[in-house]
Parts: sequence; C-alpha cells; structure tokens
Amino acid sequence: MPEQTRPDPEALLPAAKREGRGRLKIFLGAAPGVGKTYAMLDAAARLARSGTHVLVGLVETHGRAETEAMLHDLTVLPRRPFFHNGRILHELDVDALIAARPDLALIDELAHSNLSDSRHQKRWQDVEDVLAAGIDVFTTLNVQHVETLNDMVARITGVRVRETVPNRILAEADEIELIDLPPDELIERLRAGKVYVEDQAARAVANFFAKGNLTALRELALRTAADRIDRQLQEHMAAHAIAGPWPTQERIMVVMPQEASGQDVIRAGKRAADRARVEWLALGISRLREGRPSAGGANTLRLAEQLGARISLLEVEDDGATEVIARAGRENVRRILMPRPRRRTLFARLMRPSLHERLYDGLLRKAGDFELTLVSEEAVASPAKAEPVRVSEPFSLRQIAIVTGALGVTTGIAALLRPVFPITSLSLLFMTVVVAVAARMGRKPALVAAGLSFLCFNFFFTEPLYTLRIWDQTQFLTLVLLVISSMLTGNLAARLRERVIAQKAAAERTAKLYEFSRRAAAAASFGDVVWAAVSHVSAVLGGHAVLLAPVGNGRLDIVGSSPAEDHLPAREMTAARYSFEHGEPTGRGSSTLPAVDWLFLPLVASDRCIGVLGVRSEDGNAALAGERGLAEALADQVALALERIRLSEDLAQTRVSSEAERLRTALLSSVSHDLRTPLVSILGAAESLENPGLTDHARGILTETIRDEGERLDRYIQNLLDMTRLGHGALKLRTSATDLRELAGAARRRLGGPLRDHPLEIGIAEDLPAADIDPLLIEQVLINILDNAAKYSGIGSAIYLGADLTGNAITVWIEDDGPGFPPEAMHHVFDMFWRAEQGDGMPMGAGLGLAICRGIVEAHGGTISAGAAHARGRGARIEFTVPLAGRS
Repeated sequence: MPEQTRPDPEALLPAAKREGRGRLKIFLGAAPGVGKTYAMLDAAARLARSGTHVLVGLVETHGRAETEAMLHDLTVLPRRPFFHNGRILHELDVDALIAARPDLALIDELAHSNLSDSRHQKRWQDVEDVLAAGIDVFTTLNVQHVETLNDMVARITGVRVRETVPNRILAEADEIELIDLPPDELIERLRAGKVYVEDQAARAVANFFAKGNLTALRELALRTAADRIDRQLQEHMAAHAIAGPWPTQERIMVVMPQEASGQDVIRAGKRAADRARVEWLALGISRLREGRPSAGGANTLRLAEQLGARISLLEVEDDGATEVIARAGRENVRRILMPRPRRRTLFARLMRPSLHERLYDGLLRKAGDFELTLVSEEAVASPAKAEPVRVSEPFSLRQIAIVTGALGVTTGIAALLRPVFPITSLSLLFMTVVVAVAARMGRKPALVAAGLSFLCFNFFFTEPLYTLRIWDQTQFLTLVLLVISSMLTGNLAARLRERVIAQKAAAERTAKLYEFSRRAAAAASFGDVVWAAVSHVSAVLGGHAVLLAPVGNGRLDIVGSSPAEDHLPAREMTAARYSFEHGEPTGRGSSTLPAVDWLFLPLVASDRCIGVLGVRSEDGNAALAGERGLAEALADQVALALERIRLSEDLAQTRVSSEAERLRTALLSSVSHDLRTPLVSILGAAESLENPGLTDHARGILTETIRDEGERLDRYIQNLLDMTRLGHGALKLRTSATDLRELAGAARRRLGGPLRDHPLEIGIAEDLPAADIDPLLIEQVLINILDNAAKYSGIGSAIYLGADLTGNAITVWIEDDGPGFPPEAMHHVFDMFWRAEQGDGMPMGAGLGLAICRGIVEAHGGTISAGAAHARGRGARIEFTVPLAGRS
C-alpha cells in the first residue's frame, strides 16, 4: 500500500478503544422546551417496535402531557430512593440498570447533579458506567451545560449555570442530534404552558427566554453540533487515508497565576484549542516562597485537566514573565491566554503588588513574539471573591517584642559610641539590625524595623534631640538614606530568606520521596512494601493511610494501614472498589463519591491497577489541595514498588516452574532409558532360557545377567524412593554405633556385578572409632558412590575406599582412576539428574545417586564434596564426613 494512502494508526485507536462499550447519542438543544426528551422517546419507541430491548432508566417529564404519553409503551425502571434532608428523593438506579442488561437505556438530563449519597457526583458519570457495561445510551443536554460554553452563556443570559458536562463527553459521543426550534415557536410554547406553568412561563419569557437570548443560544447549539460534525469528518478522513488539511503543531498555553480565582480563562483556552485543533496546556504560577498552591488554584488546574489540558506548575521569584516566556518557547507556544488582573488602586499596587499584576506587566513588556490574549474574570452573577493568598507569615506580638528589643539595644550601643564616631556612621548600626531582622523573620518585621530605626535615630541622635524635628539638612539626608537603604537591604535579605525556605521545602519533599523509594527498594516482600508504604504516607501527609489490594478470590481488601484499620465502612469500600475498577481517584476532593471522608488513589503499573491507596487527614478530610500532588507522587512510588515485588515473585515462580519442567523432563528421560534398559536385558535373558538347547554354562550366564540387571533395577528404584523421601522431608534416621569397615564390606558384596571388573582396595584402620550413623542409609551412600566410580572408570582400573579420623568426625573418601569431573561443572556434581557425559555414549544412570548422597550426608549433619583424585584433574575423589559415636 503506498504511504500516502495508508490510514493513520492514531485515527484507528478511538474505534479500538470503543470496542465492547455502548454507543452514546446526545439529543442537544439550545434551551429547555425545544423537544429534546420527546425526540429521544420517539426515537426509542421506533427502535422498541423493531425489537430492540429499550429500558427507561430515568426521564423527567416536568408534567408535560405529550412527554408522559410517550412513556406508556416503554418499560420504565423503578428509581432508587434516597433519604435526604428529611425527605425521600429518587434518583437513577445505576446498578439495577446495568443488571437488567438492556440493549438501549434512556437517561434524561445528562448534566444533572446527583445526591451526595449517590455513587457519582454527576449523572454523566453514571452514563459512563452504563456505557462501560456495553449498553447503548440515549440522553439529553442543553447547550448552556457544556463546560467550555458556561461563561459565554452567563454573559448572554446573565445566569451562571452550575451544572456542567465536560467537553470530552461530547467529543466521545457517537452521535449528536440537534433538536432545533425557532425562538418565536419556543416562546409560543412557553406562553401556552407547555414548558412551565403560567407564572414561571411569564418570568422565563421576561428573563432567560428573551428572544435575543434564545437566538444567541441557538447559534451556540448550532456551532457546537457543527464542530462535532467537523471532528467526525476529520476522524473519518484520517481513518480512511483521505487527504485533507491537518492542524499545525503550535500550541496554546493558559497562564494561571495563583492569585487568580476565576475559571473562565480555562474555558476560553479549551474553546480556542478546539477551534484551532491544537494541543493546549495550563501553566500554574505560584511564588517560590509559597511552597504549595492555594485550594482555588488547585481546583482551577483540576478543571483544566478534566478539559484535556496538559498541566504544568512553575514557581517564580519575581514577576515570572521571563520564565513563562522561556517555557512557552520550549513548548512551541504561539498564543498565551491569561486572566486580566482585578482593578486595584495605584497605592495598593505600589504597597503590595500581587504576583498576578507583576506577571501581567511583565508579559506586556516582554512577550513581543507571542499573541497575548487577556480574558476578563469578572463574574456575571454574584461572583465569588478570590481566595486570599498568604505570601508571608503573620506578624506576631513576639516578633514585635524582638524587633523593639533589638532596636533598644542598638540605640544604647549607638549612644555609647556617639562620642567616638560621627552620626552618619551610627546609622549603619540600625541598618544592620534591619538586615538581621529580615534574614530571621521576613519582610514585614523588616519594614517595621526600618520604620522604628528611622524614629529612634531621629529622636535620639539628630538635633534637636528627643524630638522628631530635624534642623540640619545633612542629617535629614542621612535619615532618608537610612530608611531607603534599610528597606532595600531588608527586602533583599527577606527575599533571600524566602528563597532558602522554599528550597528547603522542595528539598524536604524530594527527601521524603527518596526516603520512601529507598525503603521500598530495601523491602524484600509484599508485606514489607505495604508496611513501608502506609507508614511513610501516614507520616508524610500527617494523617491516616490505608492500602487495599486484591486478595484470595480477587476481592479487594485491606492489606496494610497506619494507624491500624481492620475495616472500612461500606461507603468507603464502594469508593475504593470503584477507584480500583476504573483506575481513577474517588472520594473527598474528587468528582466521584465526594461525600466519602477518604481520598482513594489508584495504584497503576504496567497499564493495570494493582491496588488502591487511601488517605485521610486527622480531622476527617482528605489531603489538602497542596498535598494532593504529593499524595499522587507517593501513590506512583507505591505502585512501582509493588510492581517490582510482583515482577520479582513472578520471576522466581518462572524459575521454579522452569526448573520443575527441567526436572520433569529429566525424570521422564531417565525413566524411559534406565528402567527400560535393565527390563529389556531381563526379558531377553528370560526368553533365551526357554531354549532347550542351551548348555549349563550358557544358562548360568543368562541367570547371572538377570540377577545383575534386577539388582541394578532395584538400586535405581531405591534411589527414586530415597529422593522422594528427601524431597518431602520424610527421611528419618535410625542411628547407631557402626563399624565403617563392616559397612564397606557389605557395600562391596551388594555391588558384586558392577565391581567385577574393578578391584576395590579398602584402607580403613582397624582401630578407627565407630560412627554414629544410620547404617542402611550410609551403606546406600557408599553403594551410589562406588557404582558411579565403576561406571566412569576404565575396565580393570582400581577403586580406593578409605576413612580417616578428623577431629570429632570421620572423613570417608572414595577415589577412582577415571576421567574425573569437568572443572567447569564441579558445582553441578550433586545436582539432581546431572551426568558428566551426555549423548549416546553416556553410561546408564538417572543422575540421582550423588544428589541422594548429599541429602543423606547432610541429614547426618555432615558435608560432602567432590574433586580430582590426581594431579592435572585425572580421577575423581568424593569425600564426606559423618559424626563419631557418642560425640554427635
């Protein structure tokens, strides 16, 4: 396929993500009463008549007769009752709707806010759950409830609508049907009482439903539907490789100073990005000394994130314009939006310039290469005041006392030095006090110290003394310079102090994250990671922490908490399960189940949720706005630590499974080879014995063959049984004082066949003390080692067996003149199923003998080792130790 006709893979991803989800159709209108609900019911009735299973989840008729008539032929789901403020109210029963599994669900009023005890805060979140269950949904929406159009509707109608729906819901809708009605016809419906009762209708026509308002709302609805159709067309073109215009890669940046409280600039940025089809980002600006954003600023940035912006935070020291312009250049931004600062008097701006005003002035001067758009933040109806931002510590009485005392001491010192130094030099003493106060206490105490220094110096050291009048012009200049120099140096010292405090706060935050990562890295098990996580999160955030993960049959349960929590209430567990299943935050401070006291954060690793971290402050509220980022960072660290433990356990399990598979294969190979070979020999010799013409000598040879192969088969089966007992810990020792010379003789008699061609030389002294051993098991050890030596030694080569007294133990050794062990495989000698030679020339054996020897010797408390018997690696030597009788 030519490159230019190949579909864009990115354009196919949305369709792939919708696999298994229900389809969403939105009936969009400009205002109440245009017929959205009626059109939805009419479309659903047609589908029901064609055989589609349609279930009415919730439809608000508002007393309209024609709408109620449409419900008669449809199945209506009973609503779920809630006890709220002393009354019983009814809401959509999401669980019952999903359990009913209809083909199509009707859910009216998408922007509706649920009761506080509901699963979600908003109805559009309920709709998302229904869609995720694979159920198609029809719903209705008025254009004034679209999030990014909220401020525009407020300016048009003078009414701020509080219930909004994120733009992504419209973007993800499979179909939007515009229900349009001309303003004159809608006003006639109002006056006829088909929308509201008469009194309400009259007020509505005079206010919200004025013809000019309806015309503007109608235009917004048409534009919204047109934008959605345009996006669908571009998606179709990209998915089918149809050539067409593409958006540029330039971006839009919304700058949000901490002191700005409105959210209109965020909505304006979203609208601009949608029109230009470009990416947009929101940049939160805060003072370096603040350490964390205000709650209002955090809510504004959270709205930007919900609307699809990429969020960044920037801490600045001065006006921040240079840093903002540098960030815009790095991000390929060409258009910057920011809220217009509120009007303040010139005196107020000079005395206490806000970060917002300084940033505004700086961007106007420096942003010459950018398109700068200012958005008015003046609310239309009862605007909420901006949350005050505390830029420094409050000036306490204790600080006033310290400043006053320091100036008193300085005045006394200056009075003592007055006869020695000129008055101008004494002013430096007061300036030093101002700098010291600024460095220790901040800007406000420094300003007070500068003012008091002026008064003290004027009162005690300028003519006329002990008055605030000044006669000498040179002294007046000295006082002016004292005040100006004190304020400048004090301000610089205060800024340096604030910068140091901010750096210490940042370093402390980094240290907390590093400390947890270090503790998590040192944890060796799942339980260690859990305990490190909950204890550290609780200590850092200063509250309660709980970690939930799937246990047993996959049920989510508490696996760790600090302080100890053995259970959570049903409502909190519901929020935790929802966070785990959907991979999004729930609880206090989120948009899902906000009435819950806990904030639950999903622990996501490798594109799947592995648990949930819950946090709650001491007073029952979730983490503060400024701590939300730290909580999320800690949650990411916890997820990575748990994923590391899981991967380690999986790797260990894989190794165990691989080793088990290798042993199983080796065992099957051994059984098929080493059991069948002696059986074939026995069967062959037995068949030959049936020949009546055999001589007595031939019969004797065949009988001996049967006996030798039978003994070899017995030894092999005995080794399998011994290994099974060792593996299950069922090997029990029956020790007694045993003479090793007798044990060596018994082993030689039992190996009469294999040792026939190998002379065995036994070198065990007669006065060697007895060993405290299980004679049957140690005899099996000797048999296995001697049999191994006979297999790998040449015919006629001798085998040596000896024993020596070494301290409180006896060392038994066996040597042969065979090829010996390969040096590179010396550490595998006692492994199960390992044999020195491979291939067709391999001597018969299962590779179990020496492994069994190690197990038996270690069960006696001894050791066993292998090495070379002679120089240059020739010959094999195996030695093991056993305890002395009476000295174990």
